[in-house]
Amino acid sequence: MKVGIVGAGMVGSSAAFAMVMRGVASEIVLIDRNEKLAVAQAQDILHGTPFASPTRIWAGGYEDLAGADVVVLSAGVSQEPGESRLHLLERNAKVFGAIIPSVLAHAPQALLLVTSNPVDVMTDIARRISGLPSERVIGSGTILDTARFRALLGEHVGVSPKSVHAYVLGEHGDSEVLWWSGAVVGNVGVQEMAAQMNRPIDTEARARIEDAVRRAAYRIIDGKGATWFGIGSGLTRIVQAIATDEKALLSISAETELYDGISGVTMSLPRIVGAGGAGASLVPKLDDDERKALLRSATILKEAADSVHI
Repeated sequence: MKVGIVGAGMVGSSAAFAMVMRGVASEIVLIDRNEKLAVAQAQDILHGTPFASPTRIWAGGYEDLAGADVVVLSAGVSQEPGESRLHLLERNAKVFGAIIPSVLAHAPQALLLVTSNPVDVMTDIARRISGLPSERVIGSGTILDTARFRALLGEHVGVSPKSVHAYVLGEHGDSEVLWWSGAVVGNVGVQEMAAQMNRPIDTEARARIEDAVRRAAYRIIDGKGATWFGIGSGLTRIVQAIATDEKALLSISAETELYDGISGVTMSLPRIVGAGGAGASLVPKLDDDERKALLRSATILKEAADSVHI
């Protein structure tokens, strides 16, 4: 599989590195408006290939995307002090307005995988600019939030996070919804499993886990300026599912035709991911509080996306 990555900063380069380490791509091309940065990142990662997979990785231009199966969009501008979220969205929409036609001119068959923030709205913008079917324009969404939720639940219960099946739904952001009622370890509800292990999830434990998931990015940003390793790994997991036509159930962001009366909202639900991109979505069975919270999250995202004029 050939993968293009537009935006060779910390997120784009971390994704490229993770893809090389896991061997999910045969070719990776990095593109950045700072050509020196793209070349340096590609060379640095290339020097690690003898210890991992023999992936061909180099820096190039949009013409080098020819034949790419997936193009990761990790480019964008940073929020300036005092700048509104809407103004940031409009500026990033202009960035995508320049990038996406260049991508599709050389790789019209590629799936677009968006990770630029705010990722749900940027995924919606990418779909509108590209004119591609919604299954071919997907966002990393809550894949990282879901990983954080599973890791913390596994740590609390005392099992591998790979044995935990739990999802974060809705927005990748403040209104995200932790699907507690659907969380299981193996085939046992997480609350029951925690009680069996003498590690009950009481009100205090639940609040601590919720806070750790929701505030993780803020704490990491406070410590080192940005997050990149976790999302790089998440992007690699999505690309792996596409490359192998795995039909894995992943919490990615894509256009949702109808959710509780809201149509055309781009948000995260567990979706079957394979060679064609986003397939069928799992309709989550939520309790009343979760249902209200997800409807609120969907409304926030719909309003934000509708406010941006392409």
